[in-house]
Amino acid sequence: MGDRSTQTVAARFRAGYGAPLWHLLVLVGCFAVTGWVVLRLADETTAVRMLIWFVAAVIVHDLVMWPVYAAADRALLTATRSTTATQAATGNGSRPARLSVVNHVRVPALGSALLFVVYLPGILQLGGGTFTAATGLTQQPYLTRWLLASAAMFAVSGLWLAVRLYRVRSRDRR
Repeated sequence: MGDRSTQTVAARFRAGYGAPLWHLLVLVGCFAVTGWVVLRLADETTAVRMLIWFVAAVIVHDLVMWPVYAAADRALLTATRSTTATQAATGNGSRPARLSVVNHVRVPALGSALLFVVYLPGILQLGGGTFTAATGLTQQPYLTRWLLASAAMFAVSGLWLAVRLYRVRSRDRR
């Protein structure tokens, strides 16, 4: 009987919390580590500036960037749905294999955006004097390298899409 009541308690907990108990334990552990880091930073003279930067980053991401890339993703989904429907309607009567193009755009776009955010000061040539004094180099190649890396990611994704399309079409012909 004890085993059955334990299962009932676990089921009630999961229904109330919305996730298993281990999720709550991991979350509490993350908060503990975060609290320890905050306590360590409290003695730092730059702690207030870091807190302001963090709050500003959260606000900019959640209130500005999230709606922008959610709208871009919605537009991408809408555009790919209409082309998929058109391709399906012009077929030879048999049901064509579905091939989603969305992730072939999402993945390189995400990679390009992450590279842009990480190397933003270099790409926009912010703090050039400090950068040159610290490294002896200029920030000149950052924009070109970011554009080349982004183009390479999209090219690889496009080639992979072409391979997938070829495989699907050759399978449909058989």
